[in-house]
Amino acid sequence: MLFYEIKVVYQRQTGEDNPKKANETYLVEGINCTDVEKRAMDEIQPYIFGDSEVRSCKKAQYFDLFPHDGGEFWYKGRVEIITVDGAKETHRNVTVLVQADSLDEAVHSLQKHLGTYDCEILSVAKSPIVDVLRGV
Repeated sequence: MLFYEIKVVYQRQTGEDNPKKANETYLVEGINCTDVEKRAMDEIQPYIFGDSEVRSCKKAQYFDLFPHDGGEFWYKGRVEIITVDGAKETHRNVTVLVQADSLDEAVHSLQKHLGTYDCEILSVAKSPIVDVLRGV
């Protein structure tokens, strides 16, 4: 199964009289853009008040995802994985997503999850992804 980043713009119901414009990015697991657009719109339908539009849909390449129950944000990490095959050493840069409440917590979580790899964390930054929708 593939992951797609999908950007959605809609009027979000805030509980007050005035709806608020939301511009959100979701990471959705699916077969193709049509499939993930439908899944994302089904997920946010209860919050839509007025118009909605899918602005973009593109394939996303993540080596792994590390969800954390209760984590408020998704952080994107760039990691260099080093593999040794005989005398040949290979360096591979990959992108991972980790869910956490803070940057420090995201880095700590990455260190914990990647502890079995010979690797170096190159960077960690807050991602615009609001939610990850897995499974079909």
